[in-house]
Amino acid sequence: MLKPPIRIRPAKDSDLESLLSLYSALNSDDDLLQADLVREKYAAILTHPGLTIFMALDEDVPVATASLVVIPNLTRGGRPYALIENVVSAPSHRGQGFGKAAVCHAIQAAWEAGCYKAMLLTGRQDPAIHQFYEACGFVQNKTGFQVRRG
Repeated sequence: MLKPPIRIRPAKDSDLESLLSLYSALNSDDDLLQADLVREKYAAILTHPGLTIFMALDEDVPVATASLVVIPNLTRGGRPYALIENVVSAPSHRGQGFGKAAVCHAIQAAWEAGCYKAMLLTGRQDPAIHQFYEACGFVQNKTGFQVRRG
């Protein structure tokens, strides 16, 4: 029996607990925020122009996510560019296409927003992670730099 296509939708208010669970699988050593601060930050995320968190669903349960930020731009004919961040699948759903569906949906949303490129960075050294992003259409052809506040 064929599986139905994976459904993707933007995150909504009621997804906070699911999203936090997914993010704990992404960075298990993250500092925990106080509950009231989490709600405040999540509300700001959901209303931030150009920022969308996409949720991949198994039935009605969010099991993978990718965040898309569309950034206005004055180069490239004024076309925006996109950044994809916080890509994670629930450990129970890895290798089943949910993460890829979330990332590919975010890329398509970037194209629909008129972006001339979509990019992401990963700090993971696992070749399987790099192959995952290549399977989503990314090409590793630039050098990334970052600075973190100590």
